[in-house]
Amino acid sequence: MTAAGIDDLVLHVDGRRPLSPADVEAVLRICDQAEQGYDAGLLTAYVSGAPQPGWAAGLSVGLLTKWERVVRRLERSGLLTVAVAAGDVGGTALDVLLATDVRIAVTGTRLVMPTDGEASWPGMTLFRLGRHGNAAGLRRAALLGIPLAADRALVSGLLDLVVDDPESTRADLAEVAAAAAGKELAIRRQLLLDAGQNSFEEALGAHLAACDRALRRRAAA
Repeated sequence: MTAAGIDDLVLHVDGRRPLSPADVEAVLRICDQAEQGYDAGLLTAYVSGAPQPGWAAGLSVGLLTKWERVVRRLERSGLLTVAVAAGDVGGTALDVLLATDVRIAVTGTRLVMPTDGEASWPGMTLFRLGRHGNAAGLRRAALLGIPLAADRALVSGLLDLVVDDPESTRADLAEVAAAAAGKELAIRRQLLLDAGQNSFEEALGAHLAACDRALRRRAAA
């Protein structure tokens, strides 16, 4: 896994590699760059690769905790985040894919829930699959590790687009993202995420507060 320089904010994630402290550092570094150098724009994660048997050997709860926290930080980034997926996508690659705002897959991509030899891996990817997905067949993929083809993932709500040339779509998103204020985008994303667990009454105060903030910003401008 590598993080590009601050001029482009691109993250490459290889899901074939076992999770390591370097993976945590790569995501942490790009999150730092996003917060320190950008108020608007696009953060692109190119994700591919799925774990091989025995991938969980040597893992610790401490390392997993650090990884889950940094992926959560990516999920809350002030920038619009987009994942471009290709080939089989599992492990750390699937974690990052499901934490992004817009998910684009190259035709032929498959989402693969990793297993530990007994059942699917019980990390937060399982949580995100349950939150984002909504189709029958997703349960088989989530519980048994049966690969989910891109077209099925699209129907399930796990992917937004399946295309032959993802770069043209990514360029369009970059143009739109350039005009989006980072803090405001983060607020809208959180409201959207909270909608799945809060009642109308519980959500109302947060939405009204966001509306008040928007009106004040408009008046100040």
